[in-house]
Amino acid sequence: MSYRTALAEVLTRAVAPCARLTGTESRFPRGAVTAFGATGLLGLTVSTEFGGAGLGLPEAAEVVARTARVCPATAEVLRSHYAAVAVIESYGSPWVRGEIAAGRHLGSLALMEDDTGEQETEARLLRPRCTAVRSGGVVALRARKHRVVAAGEADSYVWSSRPLGTPDGLSLWGVPAHAPDLFVPARPDGAGPPGSATSTVLADPVLVPADARLGPDGGGRDIVLRTVLPWLLELRTAADGARAHHLTAAGVRPAESLAAS
Repeated sequence: MSYRTALAEVLTRAVAPCARLTGTESRFPRGAVTAFGATGLLGLTVSTEFGGAGLGLPEAAEVVARTARVCPATAEVLRSHYAAVAVIESYGSPWVRGEIAAGRHLGSLALMEDDTGEQETEARLLRPRCTAVRSGGVVALRARKHRVVAAGEADSYVWSSRPLGTPDGLSLWGVPAHAPDLFVPARPDGAGPPGSATSTVLADPVLVPADARLGPDGGGRDIVLRTVLPWLLELRTAADGARAHHLTAAGVRPAESLAAS
């Protein structure tokens, strides 16, 4: 089955029936995420070596755009997932990549520590205040991450911190969502589309293995600039364009929609 056929099936069977409830009651679209996993769409961009489809950003953008026309919350979850997977594909463990390909692992990003705006910008993503302190084979990460999509729902977060051994730059980590002392408030913080579970995640601290680092110590800046930001921006453009097209087709001008909100 092609990814386009799989997507059409999932949108009809799992996303559309729950989209209104997701938006009006802010319920996380767990059924939709499960369906995306079962049809291989969560593993769309994972290498075929690990069981994924081996596709790239253009295909991910198409999936996000078509999903955004039906359910903005689900599209936002996929956007954060695909951007996180782009990092994991290059630096993550084979086991995690296999789990994503098998549809059993949802990723997300935990990079923003400035809650003054919703847009991911270079300035907000490249200046983490999160501290990282190593003791033997364990690293303690202490931070408050804002606007984390699928907070408390994802299986892992691509997490940024100050470097361990250099004064400049940043480091990235794969933080399991089940790690002790990782706290998500009971209610989302209101950012992101209703139902996307966009919220704050607190680590005070969270302990991860030293080998959970994604890329070299202090090398996260280049990863964010060359991978994370391009994926986020392209996928946001796809989602926004699809939403504008949907509103226009429904006879609502985007400006009117924004004014109403």
